[in-house]
Amino acid sequence: MRKYLISLSTLLFVLTITLQGQQKHSLLEAGPMLGHVEMQEANLWLQTKKSVKFKVKYREEGSKNNEFHSFMGITNGSSSYTAHIKLTNLKMGTTYTYELYIEGKKVALPYETEFTTQQLWQWRTDAPDFTIAMGSCLYINDGKYDRPGTPYGKGTEILNKINKQDPDIMLWLGDNVYYREPDFYSQARMDYRYKDARNTPDMQPLLANAINLATWDDHDYGPNNSDRSYRMREEALEIFKRYWANPSYGTSEAKGVFTKYKYSDVELFFMDDRYHRAPNNIESENKDFFGNAQLQWLKDSLVGSNATFKIIVVGNQVTNKMNNHESLYAYGSEYDEIMRFLEEHDIEGVLFITGDRHFTELLKTERKNSYPVYEFTSSPLSSGAYSTLDESKEYENPQRVDGTLVYQDQNFGMIRVEGKKDNRRLVFETYGSNGDKRWEYSITEKDLSNK
Repeated sequence: MRKYLISLSTLLFVLTITLQGQQKHSLLEAGPMLGHVEMQEANLWLQTKKSVKFKVKYREEGSKNNEFHSFMGITNGSSSYTAHIKLTNLKMGTTYTYELYIEGKKVALPYETEFTTQQLWQWRTDAPDFTIAMGSCLYINDGKYDRPGTPYGKGTEILNKINKQDPDIMLWLGDNVYYREPDFYSQARMDYRYKDARNTPDMQPLLANAINLATWDDHDYGPNNSDRSYRMREEALEIFKRYWANPSYGTSEAKGVFTKYKYSDVELFFMDDRYHRAPNNIESENKDFFGNAQLQWLKDSLVGSNATFKIIVVGNQVTNKMNNHESLYAYGSEYDEIMRFLEEHDIEGVLFITGDRHFTELLKTERKNSYPVYEFTSSPLSSGAYSTLDESKEYENPQRVDGTLVYQDQNFGMIRVEGKKDNRRLVFETYGSNGDKRWEYSITEKDLSNK
């Protein structure tokens, strides 16, 4: 009798492998991915292996008797078989489960797929608490095109660690893929590079259940340290828009990936640090980083925002005075203009989230006539870390909040937004590649106020 027994863990393992096999051999290339979600709308993205008819069926969670609603579409080669799906007329503050069908057959996924619409909390209750995960520098090894030697990518298991935190939002802070030399001047190769990263198995559960929003930096825009002179910037923008489901991309006055998104009492302002950027080596204090049109958009957006916390998301660092190359601070005129504008218009609740550096830190910049400006840099997710930082002058950066440096390990960040009205706070956390918490630091809305 004993030889016929099988442990529950073994059964679950077999079942998981079976389901993963069903997914692998289906016509699904990547996704589904959850994009921005509003009170009565949600946006999904997916990619198939060829042109197919698909259907998304969704209904309120736990409602056995509630009928499914459906969205049907067709993927085609002109958009790399990607689809952007907008679900409308949803109920506010409601969790929905959803299923994907391709050519009439349900795609079996070894993880849950659900989303929750935003609540109508204004004038009714305290702002809802929620969590944000974030990271930058995701390098997926590709031996044929990588440089010789030890692989630069350190594996993608960290994406599962992020998913275990069950974040409401995942912020991709730039260098979300790494173009290689054959990719730089071929839109087809750019598309291949995105597809190669996006179908990473460890990424799929995170894509399906968190709101995924992104900006870019140099490596998912073009060559290292690339700027507005890059010949393929139009093609790079098109590919970015194809693979992300952000609320918008630039304005009628200025192209780019910059946009903004409001969730609870936090507003996120995603900046484009590449499309309008003057070359780093131009010797001028007045050279463009964001450019006039984008900078004006940011000013207008900050003045018009009533969010408790206004988080500006940038691919490069912003306030680090010891980073005088790939940073906004090295573009002195625009840096001074932003800081002066915040003070002159008494804009409260502003902080920065950044990537790029291959190490993590929390910076604090004191200001004479206003509250201090914080900058949470989170990097890298899977690329090589800046393991020799301790040999540079920057290792003792006086702007850094003590105990927040992580420089010899892949890592990701978390921000927990919580608290009652007039006493909201942000809890910053960093987790290492094994999912262990490395540090924690809290600030309150009063810390970002002049009152």
